[in-house]
Amino acid sequence: MQQIKKLGVSNYTTFVADGNTKYFDVENNFAETGKKYDALEIAENVNIENFKTRLKLHQQGGTDYPTFCKDCTENGVEGWKMDLNKMTCTYFDKNKNDILEEIVPS
Repeated sequence: MQQIKKLGVSNYTTFVADGNTKYFDVENNFAETGKKYDALEIAENVNIENFKTRLKLHQQGGTDYPTFCKDCTENGVEGWKMDLNKMTCTYFDKNKNDILEEIVPS
């Protein structure tokens, strides 16, 4: 995270559907990675309790990144926003509603 901050990134948003990540600087200029894989379907309904369980498993090294993305889609999580100044990660649903915010250890 610190290396990304040194490049001038203040926040970024990752979209689970295709793996695209948009990196923003403080002036809201951005660069994006583009699509990384074939589109995944995001569930309409959020299952926050199951997502929290799967997220914890992933954070403890119990799943790889593709499995975590699949877990997101199955639980209605469209993506996440990382704020590198506040050091928070906020997960959001298909309607861009914030559904979970975590403090990221620095």
